[in-house]
Amino acid sequence: MQTETLTNQKTSAAMRVGAKHTVGVSEMLIGTKAGETIVTHALGSCIGLAIHDATACVGGILHYMLPLSSVDEQKAAQNPFMFGDSGIPQFFMQAYKLGATKENLRVVMAGGAQVFEKQDFFDIGNRNIIIARKAFWKNNVLIAAEHVGGHLPRTLYLEIGSGRTWFTTHGESFDL
Repeated sequence: MQTETLTNQKTSAAMRVGAKHTVGVSEMLIGTKAGETIVTHALGSCIGLAIHDATACVGGILHYMLPLSSVDEQKAAQNPFMFGDSGIPQFFMQAYKLGATKENLRVVMAGGAQVFEKQDFFDIGNRNIIIARKAFWKNNVLIAAEHVGGHLPRTLYLEIGSGRTWFTTHGESFDL
């Protein structure tokens, strides 16, 4: 489980301008060094959330897999970033601890696809989108940009400092 911030335990030689850091499934990563890029791959039904505060130079990505932690409370206790309802609040709290403020955050969301051709019985992608939107609505957080739903797999990127966010799919790149 990758929950440390780039500024805490990853301050080695890898912490250079232009460095790229990968967030795995059920992980989050927050950084404070301008010029670094955070990326998460394989956003099928999963959701990738990128947040960035340009004033505080704090940004990060959360990659959660399932909407509700109630399906496995033991797993949620071990890794809250696996679930939207437990991971989103903790992700934001970590950013706030590093100096980000809700008023300055730019929030971007990608993923939530229906990965199977036929109807997905569990509808995980759509439920993942809904849980994020509910959390944001409840906490008065606006989504600045999103690319969700459909059948496309996505890779989400965030550049700390500039706040640029983009995603790639099938070899093409799109700014958010």
